[in-house]
Amino acid sequence: MTYNKDIFQRTELLLGEPCVARIASVRVILFGVGGVGSWCAETLVRSGIHHLTIVDGDVVVPSNINRQLMATTATLGLPKVEVLRERLLSINPDAQITAINGRFNAGTADCFHLDEYDFIIDAIDSLTDKALLINTATRMPNAQLFSSMGAARKLDPTKIRIADFRKVTGDPLARTLRQKFKHMELFPERKFLCVYSDEALPNAQQSADSTDGSPRPNGTVAHITAIFGHMLASLVLNNCIS
Repeated sequence: MTYNKDIFQRTELLLGEPCVARIASVRVILFGVGGVGSWCAETLVRSGIHHLTIVDGDVVVPSNINRQLMATTATLGLPKVEVLRERLLSINPDAQITAINGRFNAGTADCFHLDEYDFIIDAIDSLTDKALLINTATRMPNAQLFSSMGAARKLDPTKIRIADFRKVTGDPLARTLRQKFKHMELFPERKFLCVYSDEALPNAQQSADSTDGSPRPNGTVAHITAIFGHMLASLVLNNCIS
């Protein structure tokens, strides 16, 4: 049984059948399915994206529940990508959702065959992995990259913007990425759009020291991470129909 005609009838009313067919035909890979990426993935599938690969190496932990779509008390300890894939297929059983429980890094980069995708979405937290993905993705001749900057320490959704990476201002992650690219003497080869906000609130309470040497986490809320994710998805969809 195919569900597509019934599920996407309202989308087709707005966009028309040729655009819906185009959306269903493109191939998207999404790196990071946390507070931003999980909402992006659901929006893509609900909008008609049929071929989606999701990549993340983490499991659901209690601190994810306040902002990550698939994180509930029932999914604690389970791989994020597996839980999210199950949810996405419950929305559209005809979708082709590939879940990769792993990370994009120097040791795995060649395994992802980024040249096979039309769109690459970066919702990675790790600075090193993010920089590598950006540099790798912007070297793909036929794929477009869209990237999320930092969604933490923000409350005002009206401050969330889309801009070329080089024109992003007021975002600490973008600034740190530029510094890293300069230090590496390796820069993105093509322009790419980012979702960002120049809001940077202080944490009202200091988090505990991490046990693995990673930076202390910052406070984050669901309505901001969700909007970041929805806006990333919109970049894919608007590109498909333009």
